[in-house]
Amino acid sequence: MSPPSPKTETFTLSSVEDAEKRLAQVGYLPSPEIATASFLADRLEKPILVEGPAGVGKTELAKALAQALGREFIRLQCYEGLDEAKALYEWEYAKQLLYTQLLKDKIGEMVQGAGTLTEAADRLATSDAVFFSERFLLPRPVLKALLSDKPAVLLVDEIDKADPEFEAFLLEVLSDNAVTIPELGTFKAKHVPRVVLTSNNARELSDALKRRCLHLHIDFPDRERELRIIRSRLPEVSRTLAEQVVEAVAAIRKLDLKKAPSISETLDWVQSLALLNAESLTPDLVAATLNLVLKHEGDIEKAKSNLGQIAQA
Repeated sequence: MSPPSPKTETFTLSSVEDAEKRLAQVGYLPSPEIATASFLADRLEKPILVEGPAGVGKTELAKALAQALGREFIRLQCYEGLDEAKALYEWEYAKQLLYTQLLKDKIGEMVQGAGTLTEAADRLATSDAVFFSERFLLPRPVLKALLSDKPAVLLVDEIDKADPEFEAFLLEVLSDNAVTIPELGTFKAKHVPRVVLTSNNARELSDALKRRCLHLHIDFPDRERELRIIRSRLPEVSRTLAEQVVEAVAAIRKLDLKKAPSISETLDWVQSLALLNAESLTPDLVAATLNLVLKHEGDIEKAKSNLGQIAQA
């Protein structure tokens, strides 16, 4: 018999400074605004709505917060057409069908002697509770976060991609920390989850959602913070090269691009340059590696026309 797995300790953030320290310990270097919002969201037990351009670390904040708090991380990826069933729960129909096959003799006994189809159906209806029970319930992210035995952080990623109707449903569930399943009744959260909603501003979110959430806007980091992130994640890379890449990325982001480089793409660029044994950036080296930080051909061509400015930034 294998020994029981050790319980993971959960934490409550005691201050903004504690939030900053704990996030840094798991590899996320927060700004003062991020640390403050994280602390308040934890202590007030309120959802936090994180807005900003793609690639600035919104999703990573939710993951880091789960680690910092010692909570389970659960993610709901939003998309157009997402409905309640895919976010809350579904019935395991294959399992129900298997049980039906296994119990067919018993079902035959139940309907034996029924004079009409209606009578047979009525008899079977008395057994609905057997097939629509928790045994056959398959929790999806929202219900999983509410019913988890371990306190959780629920990430509702890119809520702006979901329809307004789903946004309204989600708001109601998170406000009550409960959900009603028609066949089973109402389930209250075992532990109030910490909820992080992210948005890339693809559409305007409702005032009702914004009122019930703490708001945090994350933009691309300033040069000093981005350098700290690189030095933290890639300590083996020379400071000189890291500084040059940070300046070059800042120059690239000033261009009129379809998608500016994210922090993760900055890290990819630095790591790749180190593997190429680069000691400093040159126009030729920038041109050869722009595909690491820019993902659209038009953006790459625009950057190539400014190679001198980027390499000497």
